[in-house]
Amino acid sequence: MKMTTVSELFNNLNSILAFIEKGEKIQIMKENTPIAYIVPCKKNLSPKNRTRLGCGVGTVKINSDLTEPMIPEDNWEMLA
Repeated sequence: MKMTTVSELFNNLNSILAFIEKGEKIQIMKENTPIAYIVPCKKNLSPKNRTRLGCGVGTVKINSDLTEPMIPEDNWEMLA
């Protein structure tokens, strides 16, 4: 486990995050006293999007005009 100070964390955040992405843990120290740990997340928490472009082509059927209301205006409560 790597140890770093708060100021080193702010100055080298990108390199420390790269270290964490490799699976390593970081202990944050303040005045030689441990105050926090940064640990990597599990790999399965954010699965990649596997949707293929165009996979839904031909699966939707439009039965009427999309610009016309689906229910007659006589049934609209807001017009009363």
